[in-house]
Formats: sequence, structure tokens, C-alpha cells
Amino acid sequence: MEVTVNRARVSIVQGDITKQTTDAIVNAANPSLMGGCGVEGAIHRAGGPTILEECKKIVARQGRLPTGKAVITTGGKLQARYVIHTVGPVWHAGSSNEAELLRSAYYECLKLAGENKLASISFPSISTGAYGYPLDEAARIAVSTIVSFLKTQVTTIEEVVFVLFDSRTHQSYLSALQEVMDSPQA
Repeated sequence: MEVTVNRARVSIVQGDITKQTTDAIVNAANPSLMGGCGVEGAIHRAGGPTILEECKKIVARQGRLPTGKAVITTGGKLQARYVIHTVGPVWHAGSSNEAELLRSAYYECLKLAGENKLASISFPSISTGAYGYPLDEAARIAVSTIVSFLKTQVTTIEEVVFVLFDSRTHQSYLSALQEVMDSPQA
């Protein structure tokens, strides 16, 4: 599925984010930025040691990455030129400002992409794996944040791709995009 928001294309695909050719891919990172499992481990493995070395320098300079914030590194061996690392919230049944922190993670990635004059960016589903965020709610937050950003911000971004690993996540994001585009505010 693909829609246009202002002049930007927003699409949802099922696949491997490490194979994307967008200017940047987003890494659903842990605060240490040192790799691990899930999307983060796959990106570090595919991108090679350059990404980890840059992450180590960032952490040495500023400390661990706070939840809802984002930083950028080169893409190493990836086809994408850059990796934007963000930390999504761990799900605590909605009692720890998780929705706002998740919105912030997506927003900060888009802001950083624009500041670096990037035209395209690919996102995974942030916080829905090991961090336990309920998938349908996370998908609605992700899609609505991106659509709102593209409608209200002056940006260089022309393409946003949600790259989702499995069919259940893919379907959840398709439903969320349809819901957001069908709403009167869209």
C-alpha cells in the first residue's frame, strides 16, 4: 500500500530493512547502541563494524541514548547511506508515558533525516518486539506521527517506507495507515 502525504510517498512493505536502498534506515536500538537481537542485531551484522565504532563514539561523547531520542551514523556496508538509531519505550501497560515516547522516537528520526537533507527513510516497527509494545497501538502511533509530520513540517523527505518483517506486523500497519488516511483529520 502506498499513499501520498503532501509531496511525500508513504508505503508499507514486508521485508528485510537491511536490504533497503533509502537514504537512511532506522534502527530500533537499545540505549547502549551496541547491537543485540532483533532489528538492531540484524542492522549491526549487515552493516559491519563501522556502525558499531561510530555508535561507541556517540556513547563516549554523550552517554546512553535516551528513550525517544535519535542519533545518526553512516550505513557501513548497507545499501542505505545512513542509519538513524532511536530508542523506543519498553511497554509498562501504558503507565510510563510510552505513547508519547514512541511518538517522539518516530518524530526525532524524521527531524534528523530532514536536518541531514535526506530524501528517503525506512522504519521498522519500533518497540513491538522485545520491548513488548502492543502491535496495533504502536502501528497507529507510528503511522499517525509520520503522516502528521509530513503534513505540518517543511522537510526534504520525499519517501517514508515501513519495512515490516512478518505478515502480522505488515497487516497491522496496513490497517493503521488505512485508518489514519480515512479519518476526517487526514
